[in-house]
Amino acid sequence: MYSDHTRTHRLQNWRRIKNKIAIMLSLITMAFGLFWLVWILFSTFEKGLGGLSFDVFTEMTPPPNTEGGGLANAIMGSFLLIVWATVIGTPLGILAGIYLAEYGKKRWLASIIRFINDILLSAPSIIIGLFVYMLIVTHVGHFSGWAGIIALALIQLPIIIRTTENMLLLIPNTLREAAYALGTPRWRVIMKITLKAALSGIVTGVLLAIARIAGETAPLLFTALSNQFWSTDLSYPIANLPVTIFKFAMSPFIEWQQLAWVGVLLITLFVLFLNILARLLFSQKAK
Repeated sequence: MYSDHTRTHRLQNWRRIKNKIAIMLSLITMAFGLFWLVWILFSTFEKGLGGLSFDVFTEMTPPPNTEGGGLANAIMGSFLLIVWATVIGTPLGILAGIYLAEYGKKRWLASIIRFINDILLSAPSIIIGLFVYMLIVTHVGHFSGWAGIIALALIQLPIIIRTTENMLLLIPNTLREAAYALGTPRWRVIMKITLKAALSGIVTGVLLAIARIAGETAPLLFTALSNQFWSTDLSYPIANLPVTIFKFAMSPFIEWQQLAWVGVLLITLFVLFLNILARLLFSQKAK
């Protein structure tokens, strides 16, 4: 009996030691990840704030080795690309998510859609950019803003589909059954009950999808490319922040490198804002 008690005591001590080791390793890995994150954010703010001025939002990207200039055309171009990609990708993603959650369920077509959606979620963005390049740019004969919009919309689409389906599946079936018992058509149940109940979660998914495409560079190199001048014509190459940052950061000119850091800061602030807004919406949904 004494040996059993001793063995149990030793086993408890060993479990406590393993628990402390696991907690210590978790804290070390968390600190390691936070260290790099804080360093990146600190470098971005330190180098970006130094070049931030009113001219950044009012002047065009400057010629090489020229003082002054801004990112007005690149900011406007990114705004147009993101807005139009969201306008195209959001309705398609929500409709596909509704089908998977409300109509498809366990049907073979829904299974195929989910499989393809999972592939798109994990596909590198450069592959999507190359696909749009072969599909549109090579046939049109030149780069264009619309090609960039389609590439960004394809990146957004699987995120919105997955979020919409998951949010709709979280809605209790009792709500649907109560509406069906009153003779409400299925489409009205979806529009008036399930979509409204899942609205904040779906909006959160859309915001995260926008944050996902805000800094994409690879697909835009194959599609929208860039432009040194102010242009809102999406039928031709259009300036945008990611490609401008890539070009300026790789240049030997100090002025361009400074503007590249400012562009990085603007995208970082935009993504942080969207993530904070998404978390606020999700926390309200949880309440």
